[in-house]
Amino acid sequence: MLTLRPKDFAVVHELIARHLPPAVAVWAYGSRVNGNNHEGSDLDLVLRGPDLTALPVGLLSRFREALTDSNLPIFVDVHDWALLPASFHPRILNRYEVVRPSVAITAATA
Repeated sequence: MLTLRPKDFAVVHELIARHLPPAVAVWAYGSRVNGNNHEGSDLDLVLRGPDLTALPVGLLSRFREALTDSNLPIFVDVHDWALLPASFHPRILNRYEVVRPSVAITAATA
């Protein structure tokens, strides 16, 4: 279970909704998911784009900037799944929590 104050979780969700397209899934991993966190632990997020392809650099940087500019009392470390070394993927897959699933965009939903 993700250890994060409800008001901080709400801010993260609002920023995800505002800055990331619905097709991008957001997973949390690391100490705030595995229970080894402390009050000052950062929140580790990985973004998974459609077909697990790399996200546009501008999208990632704008999302990071929005997190930094927010009133969150912790640092949020954000990575693009496609740009992480493949050797790191199993560490995330071992224990993660879906913060937001991806939503496929089709002609019927567009």
